Amino acid sequence: MKEALLRPIGYVRSPYGEKFAVPRQPRLAPHTKSEIHFTQPYGTPEAFRGLDGFSHIFVIFLFDRIPPGPFRPTVRPPRLGGNEREGVFATRSPYRPSRIGLSVVKLEAVKQDDNNQAFLTISGGDFTDGTPVLDIKPYVPFSDSIPDAKGGFASTPPQTLEVRYSKEAGSDLSSLSEDERESITETLAQDPRPAYSNDGERIYGAVIYCRNIRFRVSDGLVTVVDAKKAGDFKD
Repeated sequence: MKEALLRPIGYVRSPYGEKFAVPRQPRLAPHTKSEIHFTQPYGTPEAFRGLDGFSHIFVIFLFDRIPPGPFRPTVRPPRLGGNEREGVFATRSPYRPSRIGLSVVKLEAVKQDDNNQAFLTISGGDFTDGTPVLDIKPYVPFSDSIPDAKGGFASTPPQTLEVRYSKEAGSDLSSLSEDERESITETLAQDPRPAYSNDGERIYGAVIYCRNIRFRVSDGLVTVVDAKKAGDFKD
């Protein structure tokens, strides 16, 4: 078969500075706001005419933080505790032959920057900052929504954990907006730790909104220890 060359048309500006703690599915952290910016010539406003009539879009992207490697026919989904294997094509694992991802997100607005180039603001994204975007398509409810669809081993939403902040962490995050703090809470409530991890004393760190969010998890409770500044987003 002929190989297809796919060139990114843009990239995501996301609060997640690294792939650790990025939600494992879209729309699990609905307060998380991101932007999609486009390279020339794809940012011309004419290309987005009519898109603001849709509430949601599909984002087709590249798992660029996953290095190319040999084909893995099976993977260990976190949803199954990281101990059971399923076929890669029965999962949404980023360790795929093409490294292509697909997410449906809420379209907040179609905007233009100072150079009159279009960009999109979205919410509920599951993207690392700088993720290459291959394409976007509108979500069409009458054909894309299937109420009686079966979800296999992921037929119900994942359980969430309670999140509490230490006094120091609360002070560290005081300059963030209410939505940004809620985004962090929604992200941590998904328990971003590796599925096989069960050390209640271990401190984990995740870069979100340029903060190094340090936390531990024990008995269904996420405790944020502190959240010092971690630097700017990567270019």
